[in-house]
Amino acid sequence: MRRLQLVEKEPADVESGTMKLRIAIATQDMKALNAHFGSAKKFAVYDVTPDEARFVEAVEFGTVSDESGKHKTEGDDKIGPKVDALRGCNLLFCLAIGGPSAVKVVNARIHPVKLSGPEPIEQIITKVQTMMVGNPPPWLRKVMMAKQERSMDFLDEEA
Repeated sequence: MRRLQLVEKEPADVESGTMKLRIAIATQDMKALNAHFGSAKKFAVYDVTPDEARFVEAVEFGTVSDESGKHKTEGDDKIGPKVDALRGCNLLFCLAIGGPSAVKVVNARIHPVKLSGPEPIEQIITKVQTMMVGNPPPWLRKVMMAKQERSMDFLDEEA
């Protein structure tokens, strides 16, 4: 596995209360979502707010699944390292993801999103930004709520 990360300073957090999601996109060419999770050679990772998107890193894998649907038993785990590399992401966009892989992704608190066909990365970012404002779909609202810190204001300090 190889990682390419930006070495610039993290920008000052955008306005307080602005939601930021980290998304990963399964890609073969860093231009479009065009890969299944298991066979993706690369993942493009972005921080997305309703108003802007920032490239964070590219993660590349040398060995990938052959999409045969057969799982190897000799301990050659190609899925675990991918899930570990994407920890911290909120959403994972891919063309397909198998059941066992989806379980590992969800257990890592990453919500997988399957799209029916290839799409340019910019188009996916625009869709996420559009969904973040107004009334997000229930699955995205759940991801956004999990990202917010829980307030304990309701607790009475005096016992």
